[in-house]
Amino acid sequence: MGFIIAAVLLVMFAFSQSVAYFYMPADLAKTPVAPETRIRLGGLVGEGSVVRGAGSTVEFAVTDGSANAVKVKYTGILPDLFREGQGVVTEGMFSSGTNVFVADAVLAKHDETYMPKDVADRLKSQGLWEEGEGAERQEAKAAQ
Repeated sequence: MGFIIAAVLLVMFAFSQSVAYFYMPADLAKTPVAPETRIRLGGLVGEGSVVRGAGSTVEFAVTDGSANAVKVKYTGILPDLFREGQGVVTEGMFSSGTNVFVADAVLAKHDETYMPKDVADRLKSQGLWEEGEGAERQEAKAAQ
C-alpha cells in the first residue's frame, strides 16, 4: 500500500513540474507571473513587431487585440506558418528583472482549428477572428 501511495505522489510531483499555465497578454496585465515561472503565452503576432537578430534569434510581440502586448525573444527555427497577424502559442518564461518573455518553443497556427479553444474564443469575442476565415482575410482584419 505504501508503495502505491509513493508512486502516486511521484507521478503527481512530476506532472506538476511539467505543467505550463496558459495566458494571453491581457491576463498578464491583470495578474503578472513570477519570473522563471513556465507558462504558455498565446495570441496574435503583432503587426510590424518581428525583428530578426543575430543568427536565429528573433523578437516579436504577442497581442490579443487589447492595449497589451508582450515582447517575446526566441532563438531557433520558426515554424513555416509564423508571420505577423497570425495566431501563435509560445512556451517559456519571463527573464528575471525584465518584461521580456523568453520562449523556447513557438507554435504558429493558421486558423482556430489548431489554436487552443480559449485563445480562439477570446479573439472571436474581440472581433479579431471569425469562424472559417482564411489566412488572407485574417491578416487584413488584424491590420485594421
